[in-house]
Amino acid sequence: MNEKFKFILKEKTAIFVDWANIYGWKKSLKKEVDPKKLYKYLKKYKEIKSINFYFGTDNNAKSISFLKIISKIGFEVITKPVKYITIAIINNQKVFRRKCDFDMEISIDVHRAIKDDYKSFIFLSGDGDFEPLYKLLIQLNKQVIVIYAHGHLGKEIWDIKKGIYKKAINRLDVDLFSKKNAPQLVSQGRD
Repeated sequence: MNEKFKFILKEKTAIFVDWANIYGWKKSLKKEVDPKKLYKYLKKYKEIKSINFYFGTDNNAKSISFLKIISKIGFEVITKPVKYITIAIINNQKVFRRKCDFDMEISIDVHRAIKDDYKSFIFLSGDGDFEPLYKLLIQLNKQVIVIYAHGHLGKEIWDIKKGIYKKAINRLDVDLFSKKNAPQLVSQGRD
């Protein structure tokens, strides 16, 4: 049963790409999602009217360059400053963890899309924190599609049995992965 999945969308559709979550998939996928291929694929669907890309801003040259590339590709970039949280002090040197979550921003944008009469919502994130949001969308009779990588789908989402479509990214009807020699993309810490 290796059939590939193609979206069948209900009218006006919004996409929410949680890049820090997607970037974390590369360990289990053994490859990286290519944002350019992803955007090109999503633009093939006439129902998709909004493609939001969430990624933090920091002073790292790779991050700054990456955000410029993502914007040029065509994504609607939603960003905010990355936080540096002290997690330890070793030999009088602070050890930091980068953190930049977009759960609240994604939720606000979903509510705006509801108000703008969007019918379908696609999330590229396996984050279990979105369970209440997905349940609200289901209650409102919206189409909810969650794209994830195996081993990266929160139990809370897995346990939702009705009103939601859950598909592993490698089951889509297109190759969305970077070539082996492609430049490394950048990540930001999550909790």
